Amino acid sequence: MPKPGELTFVAPRGAKPPRHLADLSPAERKEAVAELGEQPFRAKQLSNHYFGRMSNDPASWTDIPAASREKLTDGLLPDLMSVVRHVSCDDDATRKTLWKLFDGTLVESVLMRYPDRVTMCISSQAGCGMNCPFCATGQAGLTRNLSTAEIVEQIAAGMRALKSGEIPGGEARLSNVVFMGMGEPLANYKRVLSSIRRLTDPAPDGFGLSQRGITVSTVGLVPAMYRFADEGLSCRLALSLHAPDDELRDELVPVNTRWKVAEVLDAAWNYAEKSGRRISIEYALIKDINDQAWRADLLGRLIKNRRVHVNLIPLNPTPGSKWTASRPEDEREFVRRLQSHGVPTTVRDTRGQEIDGACGQLAAAG
Repeated sequence: MPKPGELTFVAPRGAKPPRHLADLSPAERKEAVAELGEQPFRAKQLSNHYFGRMSNDPASWTDIPAASREKLTDGLLPDLMSVVRHVSCDDDATRKTLWKLFDGTLVESVLMRYPDRVTMCISSQAGCGMNCPFCATGQAGLTRNLSTAEIVEQIAAGMRALKSGEIPGGEARLSNVVFMGMGEPLANYKRVLSSIRRLTDPAPDGFGLSQRGITVSTVGLVPAMYRFADEGLSCRLALSLHAPDDELRDELVPVNTRWKVAEVLDAAWNYAEKSGRRISIEYALIKDINDQAWRADLLGRLIKNRRVHVNLIPLNPTPGSKWTASRPEDEREFVRRLQSHGVPTTVRDTRGQEIDGACGQLAAAG
């Protein structure tokens, strides 16, 4: 992978990302290796280095002849992305990375190390087409979908950094992945699903992460939510609700004009039933907009006695936004009202806010 600041070739806009090992299923890898004139068993060796050993250094692949290494690297491990910069806070325990993709597109990911776990927040699209007015990513608009490998490479880079001790705190393993970076994951359905397979298939087919450690966020694309429920996964689904009433949600989450709150919640309960996982309701608290006590009561009535947990998110500031976080007393009352309905509720840690790496702040500024 190129070093930060190193000049790289930029493909024309609209060009398709080059084929990468992470784009392919195990069977497709064998076919691709054979196309390169190598024995099919090399596919498993290559997969073991990339997924099992988390190594992208051909010099360390001593079980593969040097000539074959070069051919396999050129054909199946192209450079898809390069680091523009890392920005850290929390004594370097939180690191946001700005990536330049092969065609010059910019995306961001965030790695957060806690005492008991390591979480990565990754992007599935460059920009976002959902147009939520309080979110910097949504205001930037959609540039394009990421390929499976472009999604996976964010994780691979984070795992290599943890393994090498590059992140302070010593060697560590990634425990959680959240599809809550740039983009609406279910709007890039096929590639997000295949990236989940690569993340969770056991090595050497994938990284062997637990499906239960993966969270997929959505603003409520109802048909895709039903489809996702039928995949047989045990990932968590996070629903970005932000308002319990259609009148306000139409403004805050424009896709609500197509699928109303009741339809979105029905799709969420269907996922909870089929997956056995409780739904996470994401709710950004915005001063004098959606933080009224009566809205807390309405939300509580809608979701009580369901397999659900509410994550309240103090609104993170974004440039030019007219909105800001709720007053502390209004936040506390909102929590109290929800809990009075028996709804498990927490206020999310605003990790990464000072580096514009918290929820709704990713804008991939160059």
